Amino acid sequence: MQIVENKITMKELQQIAENIFGDIIKAVVDVEKNIVAIDAELHADLESILLEKGSLQNNLWGINLYPFEADEDFIEFDSLINIRPSQNNRSRGVENKQLREKIISIIKEKISDVA
Repeated sequence: MQIVENKITMKELQQIAENIFGDIIKAVVDVEKNIVAIDAELHADLESILLEKGSLQNNLWGINLYPFEADEDFIEFDSLINIRPSQNNRSRGVENKQLREKIISIIKEKISDVA
């Protein structure tokens, strides 16, 4: 597991993906601190690491990255940690459009090869 505070390349992401699932990387984004935790089998493990580092639960959202894909196929909003009726998010996705856009923006900032 690692926390991406600066930048990581798409090639590095591809290598990480190949080491775990082959084509996918689980990630958790802190939308307030603009950091991303990657490289674990479960979103909950990444969530736990960020909570230990001082992140707040309400700011953490789980996504999947497909580093061998492009455009809208690169990010998938799907994680059990996203089910939060208290935040009006009743699915595994991220239902709030502005929040999805913020997550996409953070991912583009952290991964140097994403357009």
